[in-house]
Amino acid sequence: MLRIVQNQMPDWAAAQAQEWAEGAHRNAAGLASTLGLTPERYAEDPLRLLPGLQSYVDRLPLGEFEQSDWIGLHTDLTSYLGDLLVRRHGATWVKVDDSSSPAGYRYVVEATGLDGKTHRVEPYDVVMEEFENLPIEIGRMIANSEAVLNLTPIVDEESLGDVSLEDLMGESGERH
Repeated sequence: MLRIVQNQMPDWAAAQAQEWAEGAHRNAAGLASTLGLTPERYAEDPLRLLPGLQSYVDRLPLGEFEQSDWIGLHTDLTSYLGDLLVRRHGATWVKVDDSSSPAGYRYVVEATGLDGKTHRVEPYDVVMEEFENLPIEIGRMIANSEAVLNLTPIVDEESLGDVSLEDLMGESGERH
């Protein structure tokens, strides 16, 4: 299920991106297992981890965290976010050159958006933004990444026009 776009990267970069993707999956699946979700159920739909992961993050004593704790949490959330995008949306991990990075490159997630264009998001940065805007909200992290990748339609008041709440909810009041 992990796909790497080899025709856009040299073979060595594609191999490194594949290794990165596999490591992210192993880490995310391990996190899921720690939180009580079997690897099989996680692989079927990584979104199943969201409630347990949010509950876990909500209970963390972030005010008492040391640097190593932040690094561990950052790694776990980055792995989960990237793996979820790959497994739910057919996205791919891609290694890209970046002279501003200490390593000279970054791993980003790339997907074809609703507009048919290729978009990229860096899960590392999305997680860091959550750390800067506490509390950490796993759903917001996912939604922000999907929006950057243009995987979900953006709905604003203008696009809704004159649609009433009843129209959105249906006549019986149940969601569609």
